[in-house]
Amino acid sequence: MWRSYLVDLARNLMKKAFAALALAVSFMQALPAVAATITIENASSWDIQEVYFAPFRQRDWGDDHLGKQVLKAGKTLSLNDVEPGVWDVRLVDEDDDECVVEGQQISASQTLVIDDEDLMNCQAASEQ
Repeated sequence: MWRSYLVDLARNLMKKAFAALALAVSFMQALPAVAATITIENASSWDIQEVYFAPFRQRDWGDDHLGKQVLKAGKTLSLNDVEPGVWDVRLVDEDDDECVVEGQQISASQTLVIDDEDLMNCQAASEQ
């Protein structure tokens, strides 16, 4: 008698646990992705005039995220509400040289540091 009672009790507890787990998983899937803050550190000798993001390898650049701002050499700038994912980042410097950093994984707040070597290598690759 006790054995069947314990078996039934265990089954009921398992059903409730699975139902709670299913509810938690469906709730988590309904939550939107948390936007990230990206800090771009311009460690190069050139001012960066424009910054664009595009989904990885899609080249759909959209709007310039700097707007009327300029990211001066040696300065940093934070961009808020960046959707997590894999992005290509396009930078345009004061000489209108373009640099595309491909496959930048953005999953949380992070810093992207760009120095002279990065810009020179990236510009050479972008021109090919």
